[in-house]
Amino acid sequence: MAVSVSVVLLLLVLAVIFLRNGGLKVSHALVCALLGFFMASTSLAPTIYDGVSATAEVVSGLKP
Repeated sequence: MAVSVSVVLLLLVLAVIFLRNGGLKVSHALVCALLGFFMASTSLAPTIYDGVSATAEVVSGLKP
Protein backbone atom coordinates (compact mmCIF):
# COMPACT_ATOMS: atom_id res chain seq x y z
CA MET A 1 0.00 0.00 0.00
CA ALA A 2 2.79 2.45 0.84
CA VAL A 3 4.41 1.93 -2.56
CA SER A 4 1.18 2.51 -4.49
CA VAL A 5 0.45 5.71 -2.54
CA SER A 6 3.94 6.97 -3.36
CA VAL A 7 3.43 6.16 -7.03
CA VAL A 8 0.05 7.91 -7.02
CA LEU A 9 1.54 11.02 -5.46
CA LEU A 10 4.45 11.02 -7.90
CA LEU A 11 2.14 10.63 -10.90
CA LEU A 12 -0.19 13.32 -9.53
CA VAL A 13 2.69 15.77 -9.25
CA LEU A 14 3.84 14.92 -12.78
CA ALA A 15 0.33 15.31 -14.18
CA VAL A 16 -0.09 18.73 -12.55
CA ILE A 17 3.27 19.88 -13.90
CA PHE A 18 2.40 18.64 -17.40
CA LEU A 19 -1.00 20.33 -17.37
CA ARG A 20 0.39 23.62 -16.07
CA ASN A 21 2.91 23.75 -18.90
CA GLY A 22 0.00 23.86 -21.32
CA GLY A 23 1.29 21.23 -23.72
CA LEU A 24 -0.11 17.81 -22.97
CA LYS A 25 1.83 15.39 -25.15
CA VAL A 26 1.40 11.63 -25.63
CA SER A 27 3.88 10.88 -22.87
CA HIS A 28 2.01 13.23 -20.57
CA ALA A 29 -1.29 11.58 -21.39
CA LEU A 30 0.29 8.22 -20.56
CA VAL A 31 1.31 9.53 -17.15
CA CYS A 32 -2.24 10.78 -16.57
CA ALA A 33 -3.67 7.39 -17.57
CA LEU A 34 -1.27 5.61 -15.22
CA LEU A 35 -2.34 8.01 -12.47
CA GLY A 36 -5.94 6.99 -13.06
CA PHE A 37 -5.16 3.28 -12.91
CA PHE A 38 -3.12 3.61 -9.74
CA MET A 39 -5.71 5.91 -8.16
CA ALA A 40 -8.39 3.29 -8.81
CA SER A 41 -6.51 0.81 -6.63
CA THR A 42 -6.26 3.14 -3.61
CA SER A 43 -8.73 3.56 -0.78
CA LEU A 44 -9.84 6.88 -2.30
CA ALA A 45 -11.48 5.17 -5.28
CA PRO A 46 -14.93 4.65 -3.66
CA THR A 47 -15.00 8.26 -2.44
CA ILE A 48 -14.06 9.60 -5.87
CA TYR A 49 -16.65 7.34 -7.52
CA ASP A 50 -19.37 8.51 -5.12
CA GLY A 51 -18.45 12.16 -5.71
CA VAL A 52 -18.52 11.80 -9.48
CA SER A 53 -21.81 9.88 -9.33
CA ALA A 54 -23.41 12.53 -7.11
CA THR A 55 -22.23 15.30 -9.41
CA ALA A 56 -23.57 13.49 -12.46
CA GLU A 57 -26.91 13.01 -10.72
CA VAL A 58 -27.15 16.71 -9.87
CA VAL A 59 -26.23 17.75 -13.42
CA SER A 60 -28.72 15.33 -14.96
CA GLY A 61 -31.45 16.71 -12.70
CA LEU A 62 -31.00 20.29 -13.94
CA LYS A 63 -33.64 21.59 -16.29
CA PRO A 64 -32.61 24.09 -18.98
